[in-house]
Amino acid sequence: MIQSNTFLLEVNDLCKKFNHIVALDHLSLQLRQEEVTAIVGDNGSGKSTLIKILSGSLIPDSGSIILGEKHYQHLKPRNSVDLGIRVVYQDLSLDNYKNSYENIFLGEELKCGPFLAKRRMALEAKQLLADLQIQIPDLSEDVGNLSGGQRQGIALARALRQEARLLILDEPTAAMGISETESVFRILRDLKAEKRSILIISHNLFQVFDIADRIFILKAGKCIGSVLTKDSSPDEIHHLIKWGA
Repeated sequence: MIQSNTFLLEVNDLCKKFNHIVALDHLSLQLRQEEVTAIVGDNGSGKSTLIKILSGSLIPDSGSIILGEKHYQHLKPRNSVDLGIRVVYQDLSLDNYKNSYENIFLGEELKCGPFLAKRRMALEAKQLLADLQIQIPDLSEDVGNLSGGQRQGIALARALRQEARLLILDEPTAAMGISETESVFRILRDLKAEKRSILIISHNLFQVFDIADRIFILKAGKCIGSVLTKDSSPDEIHHLIKWGA
């Protein structure tokens, strides 16, 4: 892949403390257009805090976010969505007692007058899932009864139902088996082929090297390194995570 020189999003000197705990310590990094970027690091390195700031659910103590050519001191949740940032969290945030199309439209339900447009939502969900090649035989089945790979597919479909400027995936294959993991990565490879801008947070370095173009390494709230996957190896990244630059 030809590496893009166009920055989609930049974070500059982001700081965030929780009482005496420093979660982000003047963190700076840049995400490029049409690349799959990965962020790796041990627990407590600041990965989750960064995601929450980009989604608007946390406000940084200082620093700035640049998206396109606009500067923001912080983002609000609605602001983040309107800017095209879509986040699929590790817990997927699905309602286990709703079916596939109800989850895809969760919080953004279509209506016909005062009533839910269930047939229209079901048809649109079916087409979206077909476009993503996600196999859900029965869209009326509660998602709590689906496999881990199918649930991840539903969460991805919900995130991609509207135009995603940046898709953020938090541990997208956590606790999945081999076949389910391969199913999810097939979807991610298809999205990569479409030149989508994707940010993946993962502990699995081999999966990161399978899909990402560029890797940022976080440690104690700081970015201690940035490498192209084609120029590095899982062993090198593991050494950086453990011992630092």
